[in-house]
Amino acid sequence: MTESFVMTLGRDALMMTLLLGAPMLGVSLVVGLVVSLFQAVTQINEMTLTFVPKLLALTLVFVLLGPWMLQQIIHFTVRLFEMLPYMVQ
Repeated sequence: MTESFVMTLGRDALMMTLLLGAPMLGVSLVVGLVVSLFQAVTQINEMTLTFVPKLLALTLVFVLLGPWMLQQIIHFTVRLFEMLPYMVQ
């Protein structure tokens, strides 16, 4: 197992993490910004007002993108298992 192999494996793992986390984080950021803007305009400072829309939006994103995320994780895991003989050498 060479240094370049380890670096490539680490880079692929980080890219997979970013690829799977970006949709959730992006939606959470946008919903939080919209709710904060709404709170600033209406001067309503209720903590549950920020939590519930984010929870609903993240649930919706997870339902819509869950199969794609699972497919990406499975593909990455299969690639790792295929590279296992090269890692042991």
